[in-house]
Amino acid sequence: MKMDLHIHSKHSHDSGSDPRKVLKVARRKELDAIALTDHNTMAAYEHLPHPSRTIGIVLVRGMEVATECGDVIGLFLTEEVQSRQFRTVVDEIRDQGGLVVLPHPCRRSCDPRGLLHTVDLIEVINARSRDGENAEAWKMSREFRIPPVTGSDAHTYFEIGRVVTEFDGYADDPDDLKTLIADGPRWCSGKCMPYLLSHGITFVTAKMKRMVK
Repeated sequence: MKMDLHIHSKHSHDSGSDPRKVLKVARRKELDAIALTDHNTMAAYEHLPHPSRTIGIVLVRGMEVATECGDVIGLFLTEEVQSRQFRTVVDEIRDQGGLVVLPHPCRRSCDPRGLLHTVDLIEVINARSRDGENAEAWKMSREFRIPPVTGSDAHTYFEIGRVVTEFDGYADDPDDLKTLIADGPRWCSGKCMPYLLSHGITFVTAKMKRMVK
């Protein structure tokens, strides 16, 4: 089961992707499941069909939350996370029965090792991170025995599925899927974007969106 668990849509301040088209692109790229993880909002899910498998792809409800310790992703959420403090964000995700993911762990102002005891998964390949940052994330996954996942961190359509996590097995029931992602055998692979290009795109997109408001 091939997944991209970190994708943005136009409901993030720095992306222009339509959520419905994101699903179509993901299906065309032969992904079995994705997570839309917009910055500080779950508004995209108001415009998508439920259950998601009716459109040929499993949709994991998620959100990327900005905190004083860097970003945190919650997967399998039922509602938006309200806090912006790292510890209480983790608590809110757990209270919803969700999984806590540490995305791009080396792109934050604090030492990520101090956060690892609180998370369920660590993003070891982020397609918008530098190779050295991803290599360090792999080392932390092995050292602390935290299951790895990947995320394209796509802010545009062509980035979707550039990196994937492939799981041994298939599940579309939420509880079974959560167990598979948390504990199942997996293979992480993919190709990263040039760092300056990917972040330049989002800088321009965010600036243009501010100008048209």
